[in-house]
Amino acid sequence: MTISSSASVKKHGLLLLGILMIATTLRVTFTGAAPLLDMVRDTFGLTTAQTGVLTTLPLLAFAIVSPMAAGIARRFGTERSLFGAMLVICAGIALRSAGSASLLYIGTAIIGCGIAMGNVLLPGLIKRDFPGQVARLTGAYSLTMGIAAAIGSVMVVPIALHGYGWQGALMALMIFPVVALMLWLPQLANHTPANLSNSGALHSRGIWSSPLAWQVTMYLGINSLIYYVVIGWLPSILISHGYSEAQAGSLHGLLQLATAIPGLVIGLMLSRLKDQRGIAVLMAMLWCLSTIGLWLLPDFASVWVCIGGFGSGAAMILGLSFIGLRTGSAHQAAALSGMAQCVGYLLAAFGPPVMGKIHDVSGDWSLPLLGCALLSITMAVFGAWAGRNAEIGSAADAKA
Repeated sequence: MTISSSASVKKHGLLLLGILMIATTLRVTFTGAAPLLDMVRDTFGLTTAQTGVLTTLPLLAFAIVSPMAAGIARRFGTERSLFGAMLVICAGIALRSAGSASLLYIGTAIIGCGIAMGNVLLPGLIKRDFPGQVARLTGAYSLTMGIAAAIGSVMVVPIALHGYGWQGALMALMIFPVVALMLWLPQLANHTPANLSNSGALHSRGIWSSPLAWQVTMYLGINSLIYYVVIGWLPSILISHGYSEAQAGSLHGLLQLATAIPGLVIGLMLSRLKDQRGIAVLMAMLWCLSTIGLWLLPDFASVWVCIGGFGSGAAMILGLSFIGLRTGSAHQAAALSGMAQCVGYLLAAFGPPVMGKIHDVSGDWSLPLLGCALLSITMAVFGAWAGRNAEIGSAADAKA
């Protein structure tokens, strides 16, 4: 009995460690390239628009691949699909670092495909193997993602400047998926069968007709849209208000660090709440306060980026937790995750260029920031619906 219990604890410990290590790859391999974009642009003589495509490509890949992930997991098993996603990310990193302009774009898109698989399947896996700890573990892997992203952003520039160039710095990011692959190997012996669940839960096509599924999707999606608008244009916004490039860069980093902090507390709070409407609305309104503050009181930008970053990170944890809490099976969770991330990243991909165009037409950042504030109010409305204690396919969902 003791031996069996000890083996079970070890098995779950290895699984949890593998989940957290996979989580480290899902942001750093994307955001870790941002500090090197100026070097890349100078190497190939790219325009600002061409360089910007390197940010948009992974988001479009997320949107395209996310709806396919649940089907791939049904066919090959969740564990094998996640292992394959790490291999895809490694291949993309190798191609992106090869020193060719065309391979730079191809590799970036391939990395986005691998990240999309991981983004979709991890919530379903947590729902299946840790059903009573969905919110807590979602907070843990969100915190892990944020810390890994911060480490990646700090390490790449020194590597590039110490003789390895931007290619070597980008290749160094492969350490994250390689370690994840090694830690995930034991899970391949226990891959799930084609069906993630034996329940008669709502399948992928039904997810798209569920009001509750759309409420969760729009809560996550609008949060992603605002985040990528702010993360993309914050340096320009700050410089327009008199900040130096170095100060703008520091505040940009502070925003990303602030998104990781909620992982320490939100998961624990959610585990004590049966109804999450209040906290979902509050986190959306932090975005509203942040963007209004950047517009009207830019001298206090450090306060506003911390508030916005915390709200965004908490809203992401909430949205990802809703995927597990509002579904009745691991397959249904994977299907909802695919839907939410498809719509969310489509919004995120088009948000920055649209807001940039509005800035070009209006001549300042007032209208884009006001637009983000209004979007955050809309996000709060969807959060009030998504935070209800209900499941997709239930009577409460049908009446929504």
